[in-house]
Amino acid sequence: MKKTVIWTAFAAILLLFAACETEKPFEPLFNGENLDNWELFVGSPLRGFDSLALAATPEKLFSVTGDGDEKVIRISGEVNGSMATCASYADYHLKLIFRWGDSVYTSRNSGLLYHSFGDFGAAFGTWMTNIECQLMHGNLGDTYLMNNTVCETAALKDDSTGSFVFTPGADPLPFGAKANGNSVKKSADHEKPLGEWNTVELYSLGQTTVHVVNGVTVMVNTLTGTAGEDGSVTPLTGGKIQIQSEGGELFVKSVEIRPITNIPAGILSQK
Repeated sequence: MKKTVIWTAFAAILLLFAACETEKPFEPLFNGENLDNWELFVGSPLRGFDSLALAATPEKLFSVTGDGDEKVIRISGEVNGSMATCASYADYHLKLIFRWGDSVYTSRNSGLLYHSFGDFGAAFGTWMTNIECQLMHGNLGDTYLMNNTVCETAALKDDSTGSFVFTPGADPLPFGAKANGNSVKKSADHEKPLGEWNTVELYSLGQTTVHVVNGVTVMVNTLTGTAGEDGSVTPLTGGKIQIQSEGGELFVKSVEIRPITNIPAGILSQK
C-alpha cells in the first residue's frame, strides 16, 4: 500500500512538472514603449497612392501612440510595409491583439506573416518570403502562401466560389503556387465587428501551424515547407514574424510569444 501511495505521488509530481514545461509564460514582442526590437521597412506603393509612398518613412508608417491609459502600435496603412522581429522563432504559441482604425486607403488589409526568411521585398516588392495568417477584414484566419512556400491542409473546394475551405476531417490537399493555389479559406468567420479588439493566436510546432481567431480554431496547416524547382519540398519550421501595413489603419495592443513542446489536443480538434 505504501509503495502504491509513493508511486502515485511521484507520478503526480511528474505530471506537474510536465504541465509546467508546456505552460511557459508569454514574453512580449512589443515592449509597450517603442519598436526598438523590430525592423521596419517601407515597400511598394498602394495602387493609386504613389504620392503617399514617396512621402512615407518607417517611423510614420509604424509608430507607438496612446490609446486610453496604454500605448499601442499604430500601423498607418498608407503604403505597403513590414515590421519584422529581429529574431527568428520556432515551436511557439503567439498571441496578437489588434483592431482596425478609421483610415482606409485601399482596403482594411494586413497579415501576420510567419516563418519569414530572406530579404524584404522578396514577396510583392515589400515582404520577406513567408506563410500568412490573414488579418484582412472579412478573411481573418485564412492561409496565404507567399512565393514558394507550401503546406498541406484538410480542405474542400467550394464550387460556388472556386475557393478551397479548411474542413476538419477532409483529406489533406497540397497547396502552393504549383498545387491548388496559394490560398486556403478559414473554416468559419469569427471576426468581431469593426472597432473591436480581435485576438489571433498562432500555434507553430514543427511543420504544423494552427490559426485561432477569438478562441476558435479556423485553420490547421501541416507539412509547411518551401518548394524547389524540381518539385521537392524542404521543411519550413520557423522564421521571423512580420506584421503588414497594407491599405488600412491598424492598431496592435499586444503581441507576445512563448515556447511550446506540444499543441493542445483541444486546439487541433476544434471544429
